[in-house]
Amino acid sequence: MRIGTRLANAAVSDIRAMTRACDAVGGINLGQGVCDLPTPAPVAAAAHEAITAGRAIYAPPEGIPTLREAIATRVQRDYGLVVDPMREVVVTAGATGGFAAAMLALLDPGDEVILFEPYYGYHYNTVVGLGMRPVLVPLRPPSWDVDFDALARAITPATRAVVVCTPGNPHGKVWTPSELDALLALADAHDLTVITDEIYEHIVYEGAAHVPLASRPGARGRAVMLSGCSKTFSVTGWRVGYAIAPPEAAQRIAVAHDLLYVCAPTPLQHACAAGLAMPDDYFRALGASYQVKRDILCDALAEVGLTPYVPAGAYYVLADARRLGCATAREAAHALLAKTGIASVSGASFYRDPVGETLLRFCFAKDDDVLREAARRLRAM
Repeated sequence: MRIGTRLANAAVSDIRAMTRACDAVGGINLGQGVCDLPTPAPVAAAAHEAITAGRAIYAPPEGIPTLREAIATRVQRDYGLVVDPMREVVVTAGATGGFAAAMLALLDPGDEVILFEPYYGYHYNTVVGLGMRPVLVPLRPPSWDVDFDALARAITPATRAVVVCTPGNPHGKVWTPSELDALLALADAHDLTVITDEIYEHIVYEGAAHVPLASRPGARGRAVMLSGCSKTFSVTGWRVGYAIAPPEAAQRIAVAHDLLYVCAPTPLQHACAAGLAMPDDYFRALGASYQVKRDILCDALAEVGLTPYVPAGAYYVLADARRLGCATAREAAHALLAKTGIASVSGASFYRDPVGETLLRFCFAKDDDVLREAARRLRAM
């Protein structure tokens, strides 16, 4: 059988490979962001009700109206962002599905797309898989500042889009309003689309505030905002996300999403609509609860010499793995798993720069007791 070359260099990610290795030894999986925390009762109840009621047929490719209206209500309440739910909101098969549909709909093979390094692997590989060219601009620890001079130098006549992940995976950077405005100025000057992955929007720490690029003055005409329910409601396997974009772009994204996925799961769309209608206190409490988890893990990492870059948002932390004395980050991840039964992910999964070989990523979307056990194992190694 002849095999196409488009994905010749793609493989099952280190994230999934480490999950399998962790399962094989019955370890604690701090590698994959599975977020195995309880689903909020109203969301679970609404899913059960929708399934029992037989709401199982295809949804419209844009998503059910109830969910699109709930999304529009939530972003207006949280950010003052007024959107038309019927013309500017598309429900997608997760935020990752929204990203793939947006890239397919809005860009062409050969277009250059700027990503910030460290990047989310699915962003990089989707760009490559669709025949576009990723161009990497580094973020520098410990605060992951943006080098706007480097960003300006990276823009060429072939550049069509910039991708921003905030709060960020794997680094936990939360972009500030001034950074977003500086990015927007460059996008305006070069007529670029800015695609923002904001799936961790409600998980921010220590006074950091998530600000959507689309809410900044003058941004709406060139911003595609992606988010979803996976992280907010601990339902990563449900695959319900959304895109907010100008009407013509949203219509094209809906067509692309229909071609790729047909629709997001219909009964789970009803459940997520119920979740988004929960009281504001639920969303405000997410950051505080995850900050406790972050501190349990980061304190232990620091104590044993795996110095963490403490994140401002999301539920991952990058840590310096050189203390483990391994030649590569993948070797370091397997050595740590063998020694402690704790799975992490190679930093090289998020970098083309060799610095990735000195880092491991840990996920702390776990029950507090599980994290305390992981901390105990780290301190005992």
